Amino acid sequence: MVLKSNDPCWCGSGEKYKRCHKPIEKLLSPGVVSPMRSVPPLIARPPYAETGNPPPIREGAVKSSDVIERMRGACSIAAEILREAGALVAPGITTDEIDIAVHEATISRNAYPSPLNYRGYPKSVCTSVNEVICHGIPDDRALENGDILNIDVTAYIDGVHGDTNATFLVGDVDAGSRRLVEVTRECLELAIEAVMPGRPLSDIGRAIEGHATPNGFSVIRTFVGHGIGEQFHGEPSVLHYYEPRLVMPMEPGMVFTIEPMIAIGDHREKIWSDGWTAVTQDGLRTAQFEHTILVTESGSEVLTR
Repeated sequence: MVLKSNDPCWCGSGEKYKRCHKPIEKLLSPGVVSPMRSVPPLIARPPYAETGNPPPIREGAVKSSDVIERMRGACSIAAEILREAGALVAPGITTDEIDIAVHEATISRNAYPSPLNYRGYPKSVCTSVNEVICHGIPDDRALENGDILNIDVTAYIDGVHGDTNATFLVGDVDAGSRRLVEVTRECLELAIEAVMPGRPLSDIGRAIEGHATPNGFSVIRTFVGHGIGEQFHGEPSVLHYYEPRLVMPMEPGMVFTIEPMIAIGDHREKIWSDGWTAVTQDGLRTAQFEHTILVTESGSEVLTR
């Protein structure tokens, strides 16, 4: 739903939208994107690094003990890099500067930044500001006081990927946006609690939607969690909304991401002309958190803590 001037503001202040956030909201526009950064030749690369074209999905949803152990290392590195990137978030820094930091932090650990040239993506990290749902391309726009920023880090090392993201507050952020970020974080934690062998994958989406909707938010439906391992994206697909037909049971050894994207307004999106940046159609903010999850015999292990 697109807010009209006399509608109550989305932030929960009780004021009309026209007297609250409408005068200060500015929709994002693409900035200047710097050239793709290089990776030292001795660092092992995923199959798509040179061509931009990932191979067909052949990897099974259940991973071997060897793959799982290697993923623990990749996921630990991704989590470290995300924490370092998050510490840089402040008014005035550009998302391109964050990309530089993530790129250097990744290659310094002898890892490859998985997003780089994946299907032609030009950067080493995704940075999604305010109404950008996901896949925001770092550019020369400086972060402003009151923004929210999602940083999505994936590292490839020892032949496997580790994937994680979080949303950070930039300076003094309004109460409505802070609540969005907190509820989104809670959605991820509730989804992790729903991971249990034998339960259907739909229980994950049920947990997320069952928390987001009563809090007045909507769940983005187009973008989903995914299997991950030796391939960046694979089976199974993990929906963040409840779909009762998704009856595939979770099995020990499955590894997948859970990465709910929660919106203040409508869940529908549009894509910028860059072919990557997904933004809400109504221009209202979204937040996202992500972990890579291993299904165990008794529940789950979060590999990217």
